Amino acid sequence: MTESQSKKPRPRRTYTPEFKSQIVQLYKSGKRKCDITKEYDISYSLLDKWINQDETSGSFKEKDNRTPEQEELLKLRKQNQQLLMENDILKQAALILGRK
Repeated sequence: MTESQSKKPRPRRTYTPEFKSQIVQLYKSGKRKCDITKEYDISYSLLDKWINQDETSGSFKEKDNRTPEQEELLKLRKQNQQLLMENDILKQAALILGRK
């Protein structure tokens, strides 16, 4: 058996906001990060992310934790997509009208 066969990726797990909040409260009450990550089988980076989200916005939803730059980028991408679609429609209309 090769090394790549023995280490299969873990399936993606989802956590409820209540669970995330409980984990953050454990940390705030003085429990060490290494103990929390081992006991609940979560990564250090995930725990840090939840702690940061709790401290900045109090919400674990990604949309509540976006920076203004990220919000602007999403807005501009949507606007760009809309303009591309409108441009395609106008090109098709010009082709149809040009035939008549």
